Amino acid sequence: MFILNYILLALYLQRNLFHEKVNLIVEQGNTNLKVAVFDNERLVSLISSNNNDISWVDGVFEQYRPTKCIMSSVTGKDNMLVNSLKEKAPCFMWLDEHISVPVTIEYETKNTLGKDRIAAVVGAYHLRPEQDILVIDAGTAITYEVLEKSGVYKGGNISPGLTTRFRALNTFTKQLPLVEEINDVPFIGTSTETAILAGVVNGIVFEMDGYIDALKTKYSDIFVFLTGGHSFYFERRLKSHIFADANLVLVGLNRILEYNAKNN
Repeated sequence: MFILNYILLALYLQRNLFHEKVNLIVEQGNTNLKVAVFDNERLVSLISSNNNDISWVDGVFEQYRPTKCIMSSVTGKDNMLVNSLKEKAPCFMWLDEHISVPVTIEYETKNTLGKDRIAAVVGAYHLRPEQDILVIDAGTAITYEVLEKSGVYKGGNISPGLTTRFRALNTFTKQLPLVEEINDVPFIGTSTETAILAGVVNGIVFEMDGYIDALKTKYSDIFVFLTGGHSFYFERRLKSHIFADANLVLVGLNRILEYNAKNN
């Protein structure tokens, strides 16, 4: 009986200690919602949902019982979702310009800095500390973020993403068709469709390689992260060595959550 009680107590403690370390990360992007569960720094679950669906909330809390939660959004605050998370998570944080982050931000308009942008920078800095970093996020927009090894975020640039460029050509012209990405892209198009495909895809590749080459003249050992929905699409097309991590923003959000929980 003593042994059985000891085993039951050990299982109980293990279960509750596990949940004490579980974080819930919610990232509301332009097109969908990402919900990630971290056990310390290990990603244990990742689901995607549309921005209007919050049916996942009850299931995630029932299965993982996270004690800390952070939410980031590039589309504004979804009050229904925020209130639901606040009710269930003992510690809830909404990422805005008032939340502390473990880097120094030199961006002039901090209130307009995309939350996904700073989260990606924090994630990269956490994974590659004491190294100059370029983060390229290939999503609806393509962003380029520069972080010096001292932990100072210098700023970055924004340009249209792959799908955005395809749609723009179709929307703002009379005759050009809407094209979608494919794996095999010619260097020179031989039809209107392949001309658009080659022009857009190769144009982005030249743009990315150009930024990397230019920054290497100032930061010789710069480390390049590639993230976002189209990260793996461009990974093999770039001439420079890069590290692709589609979940870099989630890693950064988890780091911001832990940083604030520890220091507040």
